[in-house]
Amino acid sequence: MDTYRAIVIGCGGLGSAALYRLASELGSRVLGLEQFDLGHSRGASQDHSRIIRLAQHQSEYAALASAAYKAWDEVEGESLQQIVTRTGGLVIEDRVARAGTATGSRNIEGYTAMFDHFGYAYELLDADDLIARWPQFRLSGSEKAIYQPESGIVDAARANAVHVSLARAHGAEVRANTPVRAVRPDGDGVVVVTDTDTYRADRVVVASDAWTNQVLAETGPRLPLTVLREQVTYYSTPHLAEFAPGRFPVFMWHGEHNFYGFPVYGEVATKLGQHMGGDETTADTRSFVPDDVRRERYAAFLDAHVPRFLGPELYSKTCLYTVPPDQNFVLDRLPEHPQIVVANGAGHAFKFAALIGQLLADLALDREPSHPIDAFGIDRPALTDPSFPRSFHV
Repeated sequence: MDTYRAIVIGCGGLGSAALYRLASELGSRVLGLEQFDLGHSRGASQDHSRIIRLAQHQSEYAALASAAYKAWDEVEGESLQQIVTRTGGLVIEDRVARAGTATGSRNIEGYTAMFDHFGYAYELLDADDLIARWPQFRLSGSEKAIYQPESGIVDAARANAVHVSLARAHGAEVRANTPVRAVRPDGDGVVVVTDTDTYRADRVVVASDAWTNQVLAETGPRLPLTVLREQVTYYSTPHLAEFAPGRFPVFMWHGEHNFYGFPVYGEVATKLGQHMGGDETTADTRSFVPDDVRRERYAAFLDAHVPRFLGPELYSKTCLYTVPPDQNFVLDRLPEHPQIVVANGAGHAFKFAALIGQLLADLALDREPSHPIDAFGIDRPALTDPSFPRSFHV
């Protein structure tokens, strides 16, 4: 039986980052196992672009935001590859559309409270201010917005490939197309079973997202995770100059639905998605066929508010969100088997992935995490109380 200091199961956004951080400390006694091809499109970490931002409306995430940028800077510094592109970013709230809707802290006041608390620079804009600077938008006049200059794009597919390459440079082995069939605590270590081999490790990091409960089936806990099929669409806008990254920011729109958009990046096309609201599914039964209802909803929103963003549809594609009832991360050791670390990004973790890799390495190596993650414990009521209601941030 081959033995390792650490094995990482799942080489998507969080797993590849953990693999790199562990290999940078442990060298060749680290193994990464991926059930599909590296860079596959079956999970949550494919595609070119994710929004990275200091704009957070919850303190547990705002406390990590600046550190996430520093972690990406470290990865770029070692690899000499660009992963983050700063475009500036807008949070736009359509207060008429959201009137009477319970939004918690997901509103302008929630964001500005966190900006003020953590000392992040920002600008408040009314509808006229926003249109004066970005005439690509069409607004009714009731909207309020925040602009934050550090927001931008983190290239998801490129980041995963860079993390894997850096892990290999430090001596890690990476085996693709190697599904894990069992994870079994064994004394102070862990046995990991695949179709072809059995391994033993001192520590295991499970970053299997929608497959988490399948991987953990022999360890005891079953996490209450909801798998949602989400969707983005790319548009071949003919107005490329207007939506170049230097002229158009990433944006989030909080209205009847929560949309997020990107300038031209990755494809010669703009990109729009909707946060949450997808159909419930499973990792193995999900459909890859885009939803026409969402296509029409996206087009109607853009026609009303960013009409020149539109163009012929280049393509739509689906991905998975795997979400605990409170939509917060899971970053913790299993209480009964602390040699096993579990990571779940709740559908919104990629902007933090480089930092989460370091936090998972801290947990796996029995260190106090370098940043506060108590809110993401595996023993919190959202994960242990069967009556805990789903309270997704919409």
